[in-house]
Amino acid sequence: MSSTTLSRPSHDAMIAGVCAGIAQRFGWNVTLVRALAIASCLLPGPQFILYIAMWIIMPKAAY
Repeated sequence: MSSTTLSRPSHDAMIAGVCAGIAQRFGWNVTLVRALAIASCLLPGPQFILYIAMWIIMPKAAY
């Protein structure tokens, strides 16, 4: 089930729920999103800063 808003779910969260929220919003597999996030950290760039920013910006789900 995909959601219409981007939010961090309290269930299925491993660290902050950012990957789970992205997966839920777009109807993707959460394991795939987490694997892509980890793989992207092997590349140079601001991935950790982006993850922390999304952790701060994305609201926590109400359910």
